[in-house]
Amino acid sequence: MTPPLLIALAALAAWAYTLFARGMFWMARERDDVDQPTATPTSWPDVVAVIPARNEADVIARTIGHLLAQDYPGDFRIVLVDDNSNDGTAAAARALDDHARLTVIAGEPLPPGWTGKLWAMRQGVAAASVLQPKYLLLTDADIAHSPENVRSLVQRAEAGRLALTSLMAKLTVENWAERLLIPAFVFFFDMLYPFAWVNNPGRATAAAAGGCMLARLDALRAAGGIEAIADAIIDDCALGARMKTQGPIWLGLTDRARSLRPYPGLAGIGRMVSRSAYAQLGYSPWLLAGTVLGMGLVYLAAPFLALFAVGPARWIGLAVWVAMAVAYWPMLRFYRQAPVFGLALPVIGAVYTFFTLQSAIDVWRGRGGMWKGRAQALVAAR
Repeated sequence: MTPPLLIALAALAAWAYTLFARGMFWMARERDDVDQPTATPTSWPDVVAVIPARNEADVIARTIGHLLAQDYPGDFRIVLVDDNSNDGTAAAARALDDHARLTVIAGEPLPPGWTGKLWAMRQGVAAASVLQPKYLLLTDADIAHSPENVRSLVQRAEAGRLALTSLMAKLTVENWAERLLIPAFVFFFDMLYPFAWVNNPGRATAAAAGGCMLARLDALRAAGGIEAIADAIIDDCALGARMKTQGPIWLGLTDRARSLRPYPGLAGIGRMVSRSAYAQLGYSPWLLAGTVLGMGLVYLAAPFLALFAVGPARWIGLAVWVAMAVAYWPMLRFYRQAPVFGLALPVIGAVYTFFTLQSAIDVWRGRGGMWKGRAQALVAAR
């Protein structure tokens, strides 16, 4: 058996496993508009939204405006924690002048052992807990929620008695770099944490999407609170893992929560990915090397063989390339992108491999997890 044929068979085996032994993640069936509970609660529980914000003056008014426009039948309030911003974030929020439902808190200085976002969330949760709500909506400062989103989240959480209900906010897809890379970001996330497995109480797999998480307050307290994940870089998945110990959780795609944050070209997306990619590998150079080799086999081997090999290796490579393109189509359809982008998945995989290497280099240079001027990976690595 020739080396090209061995590589082709290895790539075929890798994609057979990916397609059929990872919860059929690629079909993108876990969506909040599918199997939405129809029963409404007899009484709608209190909800408080907690928003950590650092230098978000350009979007914060729109974010809070969408939350103030919720049609939620129960009591709904908002706590914004201004995480030592220097761009007028707090002033932009206070200008909305809805003091009955909106509370703006000046964040305290960041203590050792905490990442910035989680420290701000900790302060917001403490302030919200005084109001004794049943649920906390933990949401980012750049997320626009449709008017029915909180009601829909609570309806699902109540029907399933969920400890955590999370939505993968729909990311911006406008410029060429976003169209090429953003759907793949969600595709790869779903591959790492198959949503069907996350939503299955019988499986250990746990994850969440930090832009939109509805957490039951008593479950959050029992899980150790935000303090339990104080130094986490991938904080949403860390919280998902803690919350799944307290009860079932649910994660799905959505059109009801959308990011307001555009990514200015390739570099902007690279910074977003690099911030946490090496943390996903536990800061291990061995796992990094294995990931690079694995990405080469899974994404690059098939098109290389299809173009340059001969005989069975070529046809197997072509079949694998077509299979990965077809697997990408449901996510492309969700993001309303052309199916032809599926054929570019090998190139996209190579770009994400580069971002992962860049993430490791940033950590080695002391700039890992850089966000809003803070190298947060250093906290987690220690």
